[in-house]
Amino acid sequence: MHDRGWIPSAGRLANGAVGAVLAIVLCGCSGTPPLPDLPEIDKPIDTKVLWKASVGNGKDFDLVPVVVGPALYAAAHDGTLVRFEVKSGNEVWRTDVKDRISAGVGATADLVVVGTLNGRVVAFDPNGKTVWDVRVTSEVLGPPLIAADLVVVRTADNRVFGLSATDGKRRWTYQRVAPALTVRANAGAAADQNLIFAGFPGGKLVALAMNNGALRWEGTVSSPKGTTELERVSDVVGVPWLMQREVCAVSFQGRAACFDADNGAPLWTRDISSASGLMGEGRIVYVADAKGAVAALDRSTGAIVWRQDKLTRRALSVPLPIGRFVAVGDGQGLVHLLDRVSGEFVARMETDGSPIVAAPRPIEAGFVVQTRRGTIYAFGVL
Repeated sequence: MHDRGWIPSAGRLANGAVGAVLAIVLCGCSGTPPLPDLPEIDKPIDTKVLWKASVGNGKDFDLVPVVVGPALYAAAHDGTLVRFEVKSGNEVWRTDVKDRISAGVGATADLVVVGTLNGRVVAFDPNGKTVWDVRVTSEVLGPPLIAADLVVVRTADNRVFGLSATDGKRRWTYQRVAPALTVRANAGAAADQNLIFAGFPGGKLVALAMNNGALRWEGTVSSPKGTTELERVSDVVGVPWLMQREVCAVSFQGRAACFDADNGAPLWTRDISSASGLMGEGRIVYVADAKGAVAALDRSTGAIVWRQDKLTRRALSVPLPIGRFVAVGDGQGLVHLLDRVSGEFVARMETDGSPIVAAPRPIEAGFVVQTRRGTIYAFGVL
């Protein structure tokens, strides 16, 4: 099997950006050494595939599905948007956005939204009928966030847009200056009742007022280091994680960090580089680093609770804490289930062999993953 480690590829210009975008891609290069063997699992727990379905190829984009009540929404890069029943995997409807979808799906019980490579943001009702269709300034980088009566999107030209959930009209825009090189990675937003949290190139995390997009505070997850532009790439990746009054984020070639969500006061930092992002639950923050280790960090101090380092160079997804376990996908289409207390392997599941880059999503009986080839797998954890 060829290595699928993370490498930088030649960049492309972001629409309106100053410099080239450094794409982080999965490489199947024949000249790289084989991956280390995975350890055997002595007594694996029982798991099963509840159902699987196809939405269409994701190409090189991290198309994140979303689960809302009885519905699962998923997208393909060619513009396909599908609603499935969570329990059965049956297809409810399928529609075509007629554009290349770049960032997966955001949804509530009343609205389903996707963003495209050409800067369109398209909203549908739960029956698949178009509600509105507007344009922003460049490629949408993360799943649209629906917060109260606002749809928030982060774009490749370092902007955050606040759009009306009713008609898509632009309410506000926040913009930052882009460094010469940036990571082409999934970059979404999180929200509480009053603030929007978003990460940016240069290792910055910002809190914006939900009503007008004004900057409330700016925190430094990591500072660029090195002498070359490539060495100085230090972009916040993934979606910030919000828990009570703390917000956490992680950067590529940088650190994981948590801040006071109200005022941005730094709580702790930990040297760790990630190409996917982090997620947490309770007192623990889980992060997959760029070298292929999964770490559990104490939310209050950043101290390492455990570290699983047997997934070297496997291009890991964001970890998902689910019940007594942590699920993480890899670049070979495997899903690894770790014990939540110790980090030890407890199960390993196969999919279609294509990378699982998008974060797994929890469902009542287990979790779902979407592969780059566009297959949705619902796994039951017994």
